[in-house]
Amino acid sequence: MSHADQARSLGRWVEIAFDCLPLRTVNRVDIPMDASPKLEEKMLRVKRAIDTHGTFNTYFLHNASCVYHLTNDPTRGMLQFDFDGVVLTDERDLQARSCDLRVELTRETTSWINQAVVDWLAETVQRSVLVEFDRYIAAGDLSKTVRRMEQLQRESDASDGFVGMYL
Repeated sequence: MSHADQARSLGRWVEIAFDCLPLRTVNRVDIPMDASPKLEEKMLRVKRAIDTHGTFNTYFLHNASCVYHLTNDPTRGMLQFDFDGVVLTDERDLQARSCDLRVELTRETTSWINQAVVDWLAETVQRSVLVEFDRYIAAGDLSKTVRRMEQLQRESDASDGFVGMYL
């Protein structure tokens, strides 16, 4: 095995993780009186996402991060961006079409990065997320998420409760 093959087998060049909320499963966006400030802000972002993009073929990504490794040593050359926002898919939910994300650099182990590079990588997060969301769809994870959220909503409706209502 060549050195390049060994390096590729160690992992991905870009690590992306997220939780996905299909916006068509959100029936209520009112904020509980006892919500923490963090939950309140998240719910306001979900409400803005619905107001801006609607609920059809629209997915809210949260608890999300994108890590770029610029070297093969995570203690030198790593940048982590946290993000949340919307991914819009085609009419059959088979391909990501666009995204509208709030991206923030939250951690880095580089001593040579300048602001122009950080800005460029923050924009690149959007493109990286589109690629990863297509992988998410292809793996069947999107359909599993939609089914799970619909089941939570049925349970909530059946019990006149609030099971699974809030993020």
